[in-house]
Amino acid sequence: MLFGKPAPFVSAFVAAVDDAIRAHQPHGGMSTIQQLWLAFCITAVLVTNSMCWARFERASLGTYSLAALSWMFRHSKLPWDALLVASVRVILRYHGITSGHLIIDDTDNARSKAAKALAHLYKLRDKESGGYVWGQSLVFLVLVTPTISLPVGFVFYQPAPELSAWYKQAKVLKKQGVPPKQRPPKPTPNAQYPTKQQLALRLLAAFKAHHPAIRVHWIAADALYGTGAFVDEASALFEDVQVLSQIRSNQHMRVGQRQQPVADYCATHPGTPHTIRIRGGAERVAMVGSARLYVCAHNTKRFIVAIKYAEEESYRSLIASDLSWRTLDIVQGHSLRWLVEVFIQDWKSYEGWSPLTKQPGEEGACHSVILSLLVDHRLFMHPDQQAQLKNNRSAYTVGSLRAHVQAECLINVIDDLVAADNPQDQLKRFTKALHEVFAFGRSKKHMIQRQLGRLEPTPALRYRADEVMRNMPVMST
Repeated sequence: MLFGKPAPFVSAFVAAVDDAIRAHQPHGGMSTIQQLWLAFCITAVLVTNSMCWARFERASLGTYSLAALSWMFRHSKLPWDALLVASVRVILRYHGITSGHLIIDDTDNARSKAAKALAHLYKLRDKESGGYVWGQSLVFLVLVTPTISLPVGFVFYQPAPELSAWYKQAKVLKKQGVPPKQRPPKPTPNAQYPTKQQLALRLLAAFKAHHPAIRVHWIAADALYGTGAFVDEASALFEDVQVLSQIRSNQHMRVGQRQQPVADYCATHPGTPHTIRIRGGAERVAMVGSARLYVCAHNTKRFIVAIKYAEEESYRSLIASDLSWRTLDIVQGHSLRWLVEVFIQDWKSYEGWSPLTKQPGEEGACHSVILSLLVDHRLFMHPDQQAQLKNNRSAYTVGSLRAHVQAECLINVIDDLVAADNPQDQLKRFTKALHEVFAFGRSKKHMIQRQLGRLEPTPALRYRADEVMRNMPVMST
């Protein structure tokens, strides 16, 4: 797919982001060249679905060279730290958003085994195969509002090397039957490698600092973040806001004077059927039970909700920090956590970073993710998407908007060609540029113009073959 210049609504979005940066940092805005480069790259990501300078050069028919694009990314003093924050402010102000819910989730992205220069690489557990792959892991913070859902923060995660080595050694010793007391102790936490829970708390604190006017109704996360420390700190950040998460089935809670796992309590206290509205849409019947019980690992009481749909065999247990909520409100609120999964799927499929990005180093990794998330934000400024949201209609999908932008860019190229003063000369220049950019590549699959060597028997060496055959032992039957 081709494009000649940045899409007009992308340029308008970049200008609005620059105004938002200058409103908080008068001398921290972007120059005209930086705005043009950023608008070009955002358009190129949508057109090519990649973060690859070579593809950008080909798609734009050489408007920018690969070297120039890479130099701007590496050396231009763009206010990268302020770009994502300013972009979120533009979207919130434009759509009049004053409140919402925060959802936390993490995702892995597999990389090639040969990748060495990329930042934050480590061995990931592959859920599909059960083995391990080389890749990167990110923690995302997504704001869900009554109108739209948008990413507002991210951070890369990498485990401490000494902790990974300890887990590997402990696994071997456990398989050998070595008692726990005889195994090496777990290493102390390394401040340079924070846990995913600590990274999520940093994202929440940064969101509160950058957007203090936004009212947060509740925070949701999956079972990884269902620890007592995370729930308490996340709730305290936003003045005791509700925190929803899951709890492991083997977590102990105190019932009366005795302790028992959550799974055992749910098995002996089955729920009752309730009709639940999933994400404000379709209704489903589920078995739901709840109790306010003391969770031993949290050292406090939590609102525990057990839920099981018809196709499920066992209960899933949710926890809530605020005991004053109703049971069905907790269940229906937690169903919104699925929206972060939709965002991650769209981000990986249509917004360039996951399919192809090779920017090395810490800055290359973070800046390329910011560029990709700006693509997600600017789709909210697309005229057709704005019309849908303004008229309270269903928003268009990222995939359909991307296809529409591709078609618009191609039409603009053709329109500029037809509207030229001398279309014939313009067509010749266009055709020449097309052939130069999309030049033929030399195949290594075929052997033409290569030396194959002499691949045939040598008559002078025939006697050796006969001698070997004569000396072969005879096999008896």
